[in-house]
Amino acid sequence: MLLAGKKGLVFSVTNKHSIGWAIAKAAADHGAHVGIGAQNDRMLESVEKLIAGDPRFTPIVVDFTNDEQMEALPQQVESKIGKVDFLVHSAAYAPKADLEGRFIETSKEGFQIALEVSAYSLVHLCRVLEPLLKDDSSVMCLSYLGSTRAAGTYRVMGVAKAALESCVRYLAADLGPRGIRVNTISPGPINTVAARGVKNFLPMIETVKANAPLKRPFEQEQVATTAVYLMSDLSYAVTGQIIFVDSGFNIVGVG
Repeated sequence: MLLAGKKGLVFSVTNKHSIGWAIAKAAADHGAHVGIGAQNDRMLESVEKLIAGDPRFTPIVVDFTNDEQMEALPQQVESKIGKVDFLVHSAAYAPKADLEGRFIETSKEGFQIALEVSAYSLVHLCRVLEPLLKDDSSVMCLSYLGSTRAAGTYRVMGVAKAALESCVRYLAADLGPRGIRVNTISPGPINTVAARGVKNFLPMIETVKANAPLKRPFEQEQVATTAVYLMSDLSYAVTGQIIFVDSGFNIVGVG
């Protein structure tokens, strides 16, 4: 029960296979009360089915691309949850067309959408929720190795994740005086609905399995337990870091 008595937020959860849901469930299993974000009323229905009246969870609706909803978010969180001990950003999106062609063909609109939803939204979340973050709280987001390598067909999402990781370092510097930690979890490829939007994603999973030093699988559960560590007081002196959860694939070179 590493999170007994703690309260936090996970944005966003889409379905039972999403990494966000795995993190929210692991946090609750360790004693936390978790506010779960849904992008809209349609996604709220999916969230409500997942939590099935479980009092450990509270649904919250917010669309990261809607400035009015983002500015109103603190009032919603304060009334439903109160001040929080952790904040999880689990959101990424790029238009499908901009993930299918060559990176050089990325549209201006697609580039802007990918950066807004996948990177700037973390900055916006931290700004509007800063008054509700307790001292010594924990903020984290999800990235991927494509942020530092030209990873297959990841394309504009890799650029967005690179921006996200840079945002984490600057946010860690801004929020550090209050003891607030800001970190990145970088899982290897995991078979989720969102990930399957990346062309040829399943072969990427097989490549990692064949080459990672640890010859054992990693899935949503392993990401979730790492998130629990970052939420807990065990990570008291860890901030601005990227923690890879990929069986060590990120250290492997060619040959």
